[in-house]
Amino acid sequence: MTKLPTRPRTWRRFPRSGRRNRLPTLIVAMVLALVVAGPNASADAQTSTPLPPFTSTVSTVTRSTVRYSWRPGCPVPPSQLRLLHLRYYGFDGHSHVGTMIVNAAVVDDVRTIFGRLYAARFPIRRMVPVDAFHGQDPASMTADNTSAFNCRLAVAPGPPQWSVHAYGEAIDVNPVENPYIDDGVVMPVAGARFLDRSDVRPGMAVPGGTLVAAFASVGWYWGGNWTGSPDYQHFSLTGG
Repeated sequence: MTKLPTRPRTWRRFPRSGRRNRLPTLIVAMVLALVVAGPNASADAQTSTPLPPFTSTVSTVTRSTVRYSWRPGCPVPPSQLRLLHLRYYGFDGHSHVGTMIVNAAVVDDVRTIFGRLYAARFPIRRMVPVDAFHGQDPASMTADNTSAFNCRLAVAPGPPQWSVHAYGEAIDVNPVENPYIDDGVVMPVAGARFLDRSDVRPGMAVPGGTLVAAFASVGWYWGGNWTGSPDYQHFSLTGG
């Protein structure tokens, strides 16, 4: 039998189209783009991402709403309080809706303040009434919770007196990033890493900063200006 000549096999280095495989080139281009963009690329993307419009709603408060934070003898009744649902900007770069209980007299102020903070994308960690922590302020601070009403006494020297929070006319914002310092004791404990107020990081209250300016725009006072025992998280209508 005559053996037919074998046709030499032709190996193709490139696809039949004649074009090189572009995958390695694309990978290199993506890596170069990330290097050029730098570490702020993700932050810039969050800043440019559209947010839902700011919203706020108001509803009345009943005794059951403030089960742990109100008791007979408090300076204002539940009927004088209001439950706000406020949209806020989170540390995760997304929009959230939180709840806060305040005095009915300051509802408009609070809406204005948090509308400004939302527009500026000032981050807030958490926003729930202190009742979520059974009225325990230390637990609320440890959770980095932004809250307002809590019928409790002021943490201050001298005879016992109601805190401005007991009237629903004070708000604590991001307690970890903005700790209270009383006779050298940092509250909450996690706030110790934010004692250097010159090292400005997201969520902090600093002179001339977004948070302080938002409260000042409606005439509220900042506890960070207190000498001796600064309360960086604390903002109030009366200055107390």
